[in-house]
Amino acid sequence: VERAPRPAPAPAGVPFTGGLVGALGFGLHRWFEEVVHRGPPPEPPLGRFFAPRSILVFDHMTRRAALLHDGSEEERQRLRADVVGALRGALPDAGPPGRHGPPTPTLSPAAFTEAVLEAKQHIEAGDIYQIVLSIGFSGETDLSPFEVYRALRLLNPSPYLYFLDFGDLQIVGSSPEALVTLSGREASLRPIAGTRPRAATDAEDEERIRDLLADPKENAEHVMLVDLARNDLGRVAVPGSIRVEPFRTIERYSHVIHMVSGVKGVLAPGTDALDVFAAAFPAGTVVGAPKIRAGEIIRRLEPTPRGFYAGSVGYFGVGGTVDQAIAIRTLVFENGRYTYQAGAGIVADSDPDREHQEVLAKSEALRSALAWAEEGL
Repeated sequence: VERAPRPAPAPAGVPFTGGLVGALGFGLHRWFEEVVHRGPPPEPPLGRFFAPRSILVFDHMTRRAALLHDGSEEERQRLRADVVGALRGALPDAGPPGRHGPPTPTLSPAAFTEAVLEAKQHIEAGDIYQIVLSIGFSGETDLSPFEVYRALRLLNPSPYLYFLDFGDLQIVGSSPEALVTLSGREASLRPIAGTRPRAATDAEDEERIRDLLADPKENAEHVMLVDLARNDLGRVAVPGSIRVEPFRTIERYSHVIHMVSGVKGVLAPGTDALDVFAAAFPAGTVVGAPKIRAGEIIRRLEPTPRGFYAGSVGYFGVGGTVDQAIAIRTLVFENGRYTYQAGAGIVADSDPDREHQEVLAKSEALRSALAWAEEGL
């Protein structure tokens, strides 16, 4: 990270002024575990990153843009002229929008039910307290990944919106959940646990919110995962600095309602950005508790590796800053195919049909974005 280019000049208040931007695969978590030597090595992809020499910053509040560049002032001025010309010029013809085939799931409803029932046996045996089981979906497509991104940001505005183009692979997402952020010495995690599908009216939404906040299963699961986040952050934080704020708030998205909390703490002396990332990765909200054992069971019950799903997308900044989102509500385009994945938290009294419906609700925005892009924006 420290050898990455440092584009300049850096305007005040810009959180990222150089470093590594990219994504890390779920399989990377085994490198952070003491059990990495057991069984097969972590499955790829482990990660994709780039270190930008030029950054275009747009401030949505002031409606102003700034160009940062690691190079001569003459180069920066040429880039500035190119950017201004592109902004003032006509939009390029996007051509026909393309098409996509129907998504094929990695688990049928019946197979998912079997996996849930087996997971519940592990819970009853005391192996785990909770586990997140997911279903992957894939299909053929010749859609423009960027047009899918445009559709997704319109359909499902979220705290994290991203389009990463690595040439042979594109990652598109609208994640609601931070894995970890680090600014100065304050680190924060933001666990999401507890979901309801959106209703047709505001009144029905409010009824579902009341039901979610009063649901003993959802609240027990949420508290468990908040405690797990506190424990993760506590491994690298100053003792006594951990606090939970906010707690059990509600956030609305295009297709779902989530229960959300925040866990914050001050990084201990001698620890840095990579330490806090390793402590948090992967998030308990996409694995379960305890994380190592839940991860082992996931590798056995899910038929395919998760890839980038449940990994992270974001940056490691040259100044020691970190902002990483959990890679959920995320599409990957590669070799003429799209893939996405969604999961549900399984506890002792989980109903398989209800958990399957939660998987479908969480992935609805992605299915809709593909359809919108095919229709043309």
